[in-house]
Amino acid sequence: MKRYVLSLLVILPILLVLIPAALVIYQSPVSPVAKPVVQMTNTPVPEPVGNQIPVKVYRTSTKKVDTVPLETYIEGVVSAEMPAEFELEALKAQAMAARTYIVRRIQQGKFDDVPAGAHVFDTVKHQAYLDEAERQKRWGSGFEWKQKRIQQAVRETAGMVLTYQGEPIDATFFSTSNGFTENSEEYWSKSIPYLKSVASPWDIQSPRYEEQVTLTLADLEQKLGVNVTAATSGGAWYDVIERTTGNRIGKIRIGDKEFSGKQIREKLGLNSTSFTMRLNRGQVTITTQGYGHGVGMSQWGANGMAKAGKKAEQIVKYFYQGISLTDYKKII
Repeated sequence: MKRYVLSLLVILPILLVLIPAALVIYQSPVSPVAKPVVQMTNTPVPEPVGNQIPVKVYRTSTKKVDTVPLETYIEGVVSAEMPAEFELEALKAQAMAARTYIVRRIQQGKFDDVPAGAHVFDTVKHQAYLDEAERQKRWGSGFEWKQKRIQQAVRETAGMVLTYQGEPIDATFFSTSNGFTENSEEYWSKSIPYLKSVASPWDIQSPRYEEQVTLTLADLEQKLGVNVTAATSGGAWYDVIERTTGNRIGKIRIGDKEFSGKQIREKLGLNSTSFTMRLNRGQVTITTQGYGHGVGMSQWGANGMAKAGKKAEQIVKYFYQGISLTDYKKII
C-alpha cells in the first residue's frame, strides 16, 4: 500500500505537466518552419501587395502620395495617355509601354526627382495618370464603356513588359510623328539600340499631324537671341544645315546663330523638330509636322497599325527594334 501511495506521489506531478502540454500541442495549428528573412539591401523593388508591386504616385493636385497596385496604375496611365476610342491592340501596346516605364523606374530606384515617398509624378514629366474619379469626370456618360475597354487592354497584357537583353527598355512614346520616328541619338545625343527611326505613315490621320504658329520677327529674335536683319543683309534669313534620319531639323542657322532642331523646338515651344518657317511683313509663320519628341512608339502610328490588323506584340516590336516580351516578375 505504501509502495502504491509513493508511486502515485511520483507520477502525479509528471502528469500535471504533461497533460496540459499535450492539450496545447493538440489544439494548436501546425505552423511551417519560418524561413530566415534576407534583407535585400541593393534592390529598390517594394514589397508586393497581393501579387502586384505597389506604385506610389505623387498627386500634384492634392500634394499627397497615393499607393496603388501596379495594374491599377497602368489603367490610370493608359486612360490619361491614349484615347479610349483607339483600337484595342493599340491600347494594349500602350499598356505594355507604360508598364515597362514604371517597372524600369522602380527597378533602378532613382527617385530624386520626386517628393520623398513617391515613385513617380502623375504628369507628363513621367507618365500622365488619372484615378477613377478623374476618369469619370473626364469621360462623363462614356465612362463605363471606356473604363471596360481600358481594363481589357490592361488585363490582356497583365505583367508583360518590354525587354532588351533581359532588362526593361526605356519605353519612350509620343503622340504623332511626321511620317518617321527618330533615332534616339539624334534627339537626346545617346544611341539606344532599340530606339531607331522607322516609317510611320499612319500618323497623317492625327489631328496634330500639321499645325501652324505665328509670331513676330521681333519675338523670334528675342527668344532665340539672334539678329535676323543684320545677319542676312538681304539673303536667306535661315538655312537648314542638316536633317536627321527621321527627316527632322538636325542643325539650322537662323540669323547669325546655329541651333539644333531640339533647341529651336524648346525655345519656341514648337510641337516637333520637323518644321518649316516663312517670313512675311515682319511675321514668322512656322508649320510643324508631328507632335512630340519623335523617339520610340508613335501612338497614332500604333493605332494605324492596329486598324491594319496588327497585334499589340507586332506593334511594340516594330517601334522598339529587337526587343522581347517578358513577365516583369521574372526580372525584378
